[in-house]
Amino acid sequence: MNLDQFTSENAPTASDDPFQRENSYTLDVDVDGAVMAKAGSMIAYTGDLSFTGKASAEGGIKGFLKEATTGEGTPIMSVEGQGHAYLADDGKKVQVVELDANESITVNGEDVLAFQESLSYEISTIDSLAGALAGGFSNVYLEGPGYVALTTHGDPIVLEPPVSTDPSATVAWSGTTPAVEVNRSLSDMIGQESGERYQMQFDGPDGIVVVQPYEEHV
Repeated sequence: MNLDQFTSENAPTASDDPFQRENSYTLDVDVDGAVMAKAGSMIAYTGDLSFTGKASAEGGIKGFLKEATTGEGTPIMSVEGQGHAYLADDGKKVQVVELDANESITVNGEDVLAFQESLSYEISTIDSLAGALAGGFSNVYLEGPGYVALTTHGDPIVLEPPVSTDPSATVAWSGTTPAVEVNRSLSDMIGQESGERYQMQFDGPDGIVVVQPYEEHV
């Protein structure tokens, strides 16, 4: 194809949605005020935008998550102003979810790409998973209304409880709460403990669980 064709086929798509996937791996955020995004995820922007890092590992607007491999804070940034911010995270696929006022979702901290400031959020850690994942398992509870963008390695699958999942492959859940179980019959070939010994058990008549074909932390 010539340059004009290349430009036309890959130009940003006009949309009225504040969160728009430009392709499988890139999120276009129409910023008019402020949006929270994973630090380091900006690949380009247009308009008048400022990016302010938030480095605390504790709660509130100044906090985000614990890095599972280091125990240190994983910073986010506040994107403020008017314009378009183009976000991506290490070639992972982008998934956009719109939450109504009565809806919520809990997301693995590694898999949160961006969310609107209109969402309320709370950070927690499943410390009982510390034996499988260094530093435990940090996640973000997000409550609508508003948009949130997740990232997944490959295409996700959405399951309904009851279901057991590998914590390292679990991206998000909604309408259900996990319990951590240990399967002592699972071990690796050299007799050491395998990450699959730990499972997240989701029960109940409602809810969804999102998993990906990749182990994030093990």
